[in-house]
Amino acid sequence: MGPRGNEVFRVIDESGLTFAQMKVLVELQVPDEESRTVTAISEELGISVASASRATDGLVRKKLATRVEDANDRRVRRLTLTPKGRRLADRIISARLATLEDFTASLEPAERQKLESALNALLERPEIAAIYSNHERKVSR
Repeated sequence: MGPRGNEVFRVIDESGLTFAQMKVLVELQVPDEESRTVTAISEELGISVASASRATDGLVRKKLATRVEDANDRRVRRLTLTPKGRRLADRIISARLATLEDFTASLEPAERQKLESALNALLERPEIAAIYSNHERKVSR
């Protein structure tokens, strides 16, 4: 792992997040989703509702996320990142991307071409294109 590869671990370590909390934090940063329920997050991440709930509790305690009562159903609580949570999620995503940049720089030209073809196919998927577009917009500011 290159020197920037350790950046992801450093950011997560400094934040005191568990792996599950980090996954939920980054998932809540996905564009076009202002807020979601714990159940929806558990389904999206493929983790149990109990695990998603514990992770969410930790994010709320750290003031990285909030729970808001659903306007249409008072029994439902929706999750939203706080500005602090959004900044941390952006740092984690940026560190991950820097690690990928280091990796691709280490490839031979033919390997890089194969990887580029595969990634272009992925970027055609709307959900991935939205995440990439959102990150590019934030980086270019």
